[in-house]
Amino acid sequence: MIVFLVASAVFIADQLTKHWVTASFLPGESRILIPHVVYWTYVQNTHGAFGLFGDQTWLLVILAIAVLAIFWFSFRDLAAQSALVRVALGGIIGGAAGNIADRLQHRYVVDFIDLRWWPVFNVADSCITIGVCLLIIATLARDRAVARSRS
Repeated sequence: MIVFLVASAVFIADQLTKHWVTASFLPGESRILIPHVVYWTYVQNTHGAFGLFGDQTWLLVILAIAVLAIFWFSFRDLAAQSALVRVALGGIIGGAAGNIADRLQHRYVVDFIDLRWWPVFNVADSCITIGVCLLIIATLARDRAVARSRS
């Protein structure tokens, strides 16, 4: 249930922010949010993460679904024991679903959070990244607990 709630919240937040950007900005338009730190810049990203795989919409959708399946099967047992893992998977699933929805609807992903020193990204990308970090933390904590119980 937690996975579904987090995934739904992430998906809705992602789609609402992308709708706001597309309604308020022209492609390529940029505005200062926090001077010298964060800008809103509307980018239509036809590529995968860091420009990988070109503008192959269907390949990117299939890869995203495959990665989601791998994450689900790899962490489903740990998710049954850990709320942190359930939240992490929810963030990853909701974020991936948001970017997949963009690719299917527009043939590109709407990106808008611009730090100027990193590729422009969006709420979905942020939640995927945070989810992966949480999975790493949960896995390390589990491994540490297993090691302690053996000694």
